Amino acid sequence: MTLNLPSAACNAHCHVFGPRSRFPYAAGATFVPKEDAPKEALYALNDSLDLTRCVVVQSSCHGFDNSATEDALASRPGAYRGIALLPTDVPDAELQRLHAAGFRGVRFNFMGHLGRHAPIEDVLALAARFAPLGWHLQIHGDPSLLTDLAPALRRCPTPVVIDHIGRIDAALGLDQPDFKALLKLMADQRFWVKVSGMDRITRLGPPYADAQAFARTLVSEFADRVLWGNDWPHPNHAGPMPDEQQLLDLVAEIAPSQAAREALLVHNPERLYQFGDTP
Repeated sequence: MTLNLPSAACNAHCHVFGPRSRFPYAAGATFVPKEDAPKEALYALNDSLDLTRCVVVQSSCHGFDNSATEDALASRPGAYRGIALLPTDVPDAELQRLHAAGFRGVRFNFMGHLGRHAPIEDVLALAARFAPLGWHLQIHGDPSLLTDLAPALRRCPTPVVIDHIGRIDAALGLDQPDFKALLKLMADQRFWVKVSGMDRITRLGPPYADAQAFARTLVSEFADRVLWGNDWPHPNHAGPMPDEQQLLDLVAEIAPSQAAREALLVHNPERLYQFGDTP
């Protein structure tokens, strides 16, 4: 199937690393890249793929210092948005400053390899403070999180975005409990999901036929609350590095109609990340 990429398409999940000479990696970071992945490389990739909008997600290698991400947004104001990593006691003034810089949400990692987790009640208290900004909570976690934290997440006063198809195991099939838990969450209108990370949940490798079924199901059933990103430069990736053009071309497989692709790549990110608003 050929991808007819709509205008104003968005890469809604990627990262920048360094350069370490200007943006040093955090002391004690649980993940430190072998190579820098600066904003210039991200711009070049997105431009080559005709992805004119982008959401840069702060990486754990930089900890709570969001400077590298902020710098990437500053060079492309309005077209690039950011998701921050923040301590739960961050001052309100810093939230306001980050909003003016183009940030639109906060990510919390609940993956075992990414270190200590913030208590969920503290996370929800922070969400209540950034709710007036129109921000959302982004959650990256082990599949068990979809069950374990579901009752708490349903109390979140903001939209909640689940990363990478909930990090389920594609080998276990569509009827697995973890995917059913994700579908149950998605039945609540406050939840969104990123159909990024097919290359992470696959057990077959490219073109990720086992993972495509999960993404296709989510796009079909929750067309107005799905997002896509390529996850460049693929931190902590266990398998062979994905081909960026192939990842984008697979959008045609998981979102077969032009209307579905426009929702996935244009309308949904525009709404969630406030593209078109100032700044």
